[in-house]
Amino acid sequence: MSDENIVDLNERRPNGEWRKYIKLGAIAVVLVAILAIIISNLFIVEEGEYKVVRQFGEVVRIEDEPGLNYKLPFIQSVTTLPKYQMVYDIPPAEINTRDKKRMLADHYALWKIDNPQMMIANARTLEQAEAIMGELIFSAIRAELGQLDFDEIINEEMTPTRGNFNELVLNRVNEALERNNYGILLTDVRMKRTDLPAENEEAVYRRMISERHSTAQEYLAQGEAEANRIQANTDREVKEMIATATADANEIIGEGEAEAARIYNDAFGRDPEFYQLYRTLQSYETTIGDDTVIVLPADSPYARILMGYID
Repeated sequence: MSDENIVDLNERRPNGEWRKYIKLGAIAVVLVAILAIIISNLFIVEEGEYKVVRQFGEVVRIEDEPGLNYKLPFIQSVTTLPKYQMVYDIPPAEINTRDKKRMLADHYALWKIDNPQMMIANARTLEQAEAIMGELIFSAIRAELGQLDFDEIINEEMTPTRGNFNELVLNRVNEALERNNYGILLTDVRMKRTDLPAENEEAVYRRMISERHSTAQEYLAQGEAEANRIQANTDREVKEMIATATADANEIIGEGEAEAARIYNDAFGRDPEFYQLYRTLQSYETTIGDDTVIVLPADSPYARILMGYID
């Protein structure tokens, strides 16, 4: 056999330096893998949330304090549940009032998870918890509104009753949630609006219009009667005032005429000729105008005065 075909295996083996590098690389890879596993299994609990740690699907612990926590790799998983209050918009529901009228009630509710372990055990998910709570709220609203008349529900002046109604619904629902260990708490429930079913709206509107027309006619009749009464009183007072004023005027005129007669008598007594002249001149004002033609005897007192002959 030729020496060229012989391979020395000792020459192919790595020397001691290469063995050291390979060992260090393997150790580094293991450390990086371990570090990656540790980092991937760390989780942070933030303010306003629960962290639920499950092992093979079963809840093993719940972290609710903010901070850094760790779970076992591969066999444990972490999910999040809200710790803050949530708003649940309750679908509008049709109910019957105490006076047998149908209406649509639209509400909203504020709720939160009070015990996450019970919530998971009995309600499973947030969606299922809301569905359970919605059924309980609808049942309570239907029971409470069924004890009120339609006018009491829609009347804005019934605010104290509405406040009491909300409190009754709240207490009733929370009692049911606590009794069934759902681990959730209803903090508030409020009415957004009330509507009539579409088939009832037109009839109610017509009845409301008829009632408003009837009320308007009643107000008009009352106003007309009041106007007639005021006018009659005013006419009577005016007549009384006119009669009183006429009587006072006649009395004053009488007093004036009497005083004038007295003055005339005094003047006639002092100078009869002057008084006769004055009365004659006054008669001229009455009898003589711009187109008056008078035919008098020459010796007539009128003629003598007009011609300037005064005895």
